[in-house]
Amino acid sequence: MNPSHPLPRTTFAAGRFAPSTREIAEEVPVAFTYRGSTQAVMMASPSDLEDFAYGFTLNEGIVARPEDILSVTSEETGGGIDLQIELAGDHQAALTARRRAMAGPVGCGLCGIESIEQALLPARRVEATLTLSPEEVAEATAALSAHQPLFAATRAVHAAGFYRPGDGLLLAREDVGRHNALDKLCGAMARGGIDGASGAIVLTSRVSVEMVQKTAMAGASVLIAISAPTALAIRMADAAGITLVALARDKDFEIFTHSGRIAGQTVTERDADVA
Repeated sequence: MNPSHPLPRTTFAAGRFAPSTREIAEEVPVAFTYRGSTQAVMMASPSDLEDFAYGFTLNEGIVARPEDILSVTSEETGGGIDLQIELAGDHQAALTARRRAMAGPVGCGLCGIESIEQALLPARRVEATLTLSPEEVAEATAALSAHQPLFAATRAVHAAGFYRPGDGLLLAREDVGRHNALDKLCGAMARGGIDGASGAIVLTSRVSVEMVQKTAMAGASVLIAISAPTALAIRMADAAGITLVALARDKDFEIFTHSGRIAGQTVTERDADVA
């Protein structure tokens, strides 16, 4: 299934109507099935689905290691895609604890969570010692912009990338859902044996709390976003030891937490209190 299609449209410009076509992003229901039981259905772009399966399974804490995922089989069914994921050993307790029975719209990364406590679980504490210069922050966002072919064609998707100082942008993944893009990126990193502590995660989207939680699960200590964070995301990043850089446009950006990882920026009293 293609992630986009040319579809007919009518344009109105310079006072005239004209028929034409436009490349439109596809979104389909994607089911995550373990041992014959569907645990979640997310609306997503039908691309990089094996990465999606790995990232979702690891970020949800269903398994702790990519080696615990034995296989991923993708089947088109009923207008959607069923990802049948085979796990090693007995992970039924984790599946039950993190069951997501309802469909998740593209704007939601916590759909189906059954309690407030589950939604607000603290992020894993990150202890990486990565330091970035302001120039590298700008390089990371510029590099992500250059690795978004689906966005270039449709203007309708988000992207998440992994930047390593000295190596540039190692990976990028796109999706109609911002949290899906990050799950796909985390899955690609896990499958490729890339240590999250060695670089920074870069987002085109706003930073909400689940984006911080997924970044922590990947082991990355720096999260860079083009858009703004929510207040809860800032508190979560602070507690998790993650440097949150947002509103990164061209060479300008704002640092909200653990600013000492950005070279030339002294540690604030607030950062010292949290460290």
